[in-house]
Amino acid sequence: MLSPRQGAPNLPPMKVVRMEITYASPSSTDLSAAAGEHSSAVMPTSATRPVKVIPLQHPSTTAMASSSTSGHPGALFSRWTSKVQSMTWIDWLELLLPCSRWIRTYKWREYLQIDVMAGTTIGIMLVPQAMSYAKLAGLQPIYGLYSGFVPLFVYAIFGSSRQLAVGPVALVSLLVSNVLSGIVDPSDDLYTEMAILLALMVGVLECIMGLLRLGWLLRFISHSVISGFTTASAIVIGLSQAKYFLGYDIDRSSKIIPLMKSIIEGADGFLWPPFVMGSIILAILLVMKHLGKSRKYLRILRASGPLTGVVVGTTFVKIFHPSSISLVGDIPQGLPKFSIPKGFGYIKSLIPTAMLITGVAILESVGIAKALAAKNGYELDSNQELFGLGVANIFGSFFSSYPSTGSFSRSAVSHESGAKTGLSGIITGIIMGCALLFLTPLFEFIPQCALAAIVISAVIGLVDYEEAIFLWRVDKKDFLLWTITSISTLFLGIEIGVLIGVGASLAFVIHESANPHIAVLGRLPGTTVYRNIKQYPEAYTYNGIVIVRVDAPIYFANTNYIKDRLREYEAQVDRCGRRGPEVERIYFVILEMSPVTYIDSSAVQALKELHQEYKMRDIQIAISNPNREVLLTLSRSGVVEMIGKEWYFVRVHDAVQVCLQYVQGLKETPRTADPAIGEKPNFIQRLLKQRSEDSSIVQLESGYLGSSVSEDSNPQLEPLLSRKT
Repeated sequence: MLSPRQGAPNLPPMKVVRMEITYASPSSTDLSAAAGEHSSAVMPTSATRPVKVIPLQHPSTTAMASSSTSGHPGALFSRWTSKVQSMTWIDWLELLLPCSRWIRTYKWREYLQIDVMAGTTIGIMLVPQAMSYAKLAGLQPIYGLYSGFVPLFVYAIFGSSRQLAVGPVALVSLLVSNVLSGIVDPSDDLYTEMAILLALMVGVLECIMGLLRLGWLLRFISHSVISGFTTASAIVIGLSQAKYFLGYDIDRSSKIIPLMKSIIEGADGFLWPPFVMGSIILAILLVMKHLGKSRKYLRILRASGPLTGVVVGTTFVKIFHPSSISLVGDIPQGLPKFSIPKGFGYIKSLIPTAMLITGVAILESVGIAKALAAKNGYELDSNQELFGLGVANIFGSFFSSYPSTGSFSRSAVSHESGAKTGLSGIITGIIMGCALLFLTPLFEFIPQCALAAIVISAVIGLVDYEEAIFLWRVDKKDFLLWTITSISTLFLGIEIGVLIGVGASLAFVIHESANPHIAVLGRLPGTTVYRNIKQYPEAYTYNGIVIVRVDAPIYFANTNYIKDRLREYEAQVDRCGRRGPEVERIYFVILEMSPVTYIDSSAVQALKELHQEYKMRDIQIAISNPNREVLLTLSRSGVVEMIGKEWYFVRVHDAVQVCLQYVQGLKETPRTADPAIGEKPNFIQRLLKQRSEDSSIVQLESGYLGSSVSEDSNPQLEPLLSRKT
């Protein structure tokens, strides 16, 4: 073993000069003792080559003790209490009532008119959408209006987003319908009670996640899974509304095969009047949406599309009274009354659905809210947002609301309308209250196919085929994940599709973590920079030395993989592109650990085993640039002492210089005898000797030996070669 502690060449005492450590070249006796097979190598003790190395600051005992207690629960509690004590009454007010942030800085003359216009626009859009989504959920349209009333006021107080439009959405409505229809018939009163109970359960779950700051759990669900899931769900939602276009009932299902089978089997009951009316209204909605998106001065068309469709359909029914077109029917007038949710005996069976709706609602809402916050120049706390959504659902459940969350389409319209604060949401809630108080008698004559057209026009935008094309072009693995999620959701149902998508996403994460990227590094010509030799083919390596960089935390799941790769790199010595002294095997393995952010006990044990294994083959480990936490872990576990403190370096180049010095010593050949004893060299001889020594140092570090290096060919002066493609 080449370690000074294990019979390797003994290093002289380190001398600190200008924050650098100077290593002197070992004598031939030391080298022969280190490697028996090279005992014939002779190197005069007078030939020394100083190597200056930046000293690595090893942690002291005090630092180790303080670090070990920093993660102690008592220390965490102490930091939390100190943070609480430093909070002012304004901080407490903003924490408990996020609306106070925009109320205190509200510019009435500048913001009021914009917020009123934006809130009115969203209210006009939400009234017909709320009724449509309630029908999609298997509920009476009035419950959609209830869901778009109380939650809006509550969210405006406790929510942190200033543009998010809260209320019933298509995807959550489909989840409610899919689960509850398998438990009880939609015509039963228990169906409605369970939908309201779901709102309470979802609200409680969201509040718990917000208070415990568990929003980070959703980071494990990739964007490709969300896109695949929403695409498949949009197709299922669109097919589920086909019955209002076709004029006959189809089976209620979240799977595409039963839906298609039911549509084909019931083709004999097709009625053309609802199909024609629904198609015309759908075409009107799509044209108005396109014009509103493509031309800024016509953006009001996008928001007024649903209302236009409802007005067109209702006007036609009032004039012609077609008997084959089904209508919404009687809708109760007045505001919702306070009531305690019922059906608590079904909580156990609803827990999986509540968790699924919570996850979907959070993914949709928080993602939209953060994007809008970034566009409007303010910060948004995801956990505060979860809490705000949870409180909105809890209060809504006491006023006959089913689960609600942030809407993508309405939030986009809110942003385009220029909404500045949560006051726009309050204006929308006021419009919903006015609709409940005064307009419900007019809703009786709304055609069902008009509401279905509103739903279909809303979910068409969720079919994200462009994302699939993008993923195919950029990352085939993400495209595979998108395909797995969308296909499983279409054919196996929404719940199973979500589970498969999330499971596949986690499996990909685990696979990437257990098989981290590991690179062999080489030196870029003319620099002291070391980079991946596959990325930079012009980078050269040194004989007898392997430099390896691990680009991930090292823990129990990837230790065996890393050890196997290190063995491969040791065995597969590529002679092409190598420089320096000609040796037959590897003597040093340098681990570049700057990307390693964490190392656990299993990794520590693996390093010990690797050290023992290398020791048996006379190979020395050198470690470069470990961060403070990793170095503390290695110190506490005894790995630093086992390997030797002198084999820990700040830079890869420092480690290469020291290791290369020893490899060079193994190949030194006997030199010619010195001048006669007592003969003093003249000035010219001393100058030539000094120049020769300086030249040999440059040659050694640059990897060129055996020829003098002129100023023109000095590798240190070489320009950085361009990257080969």
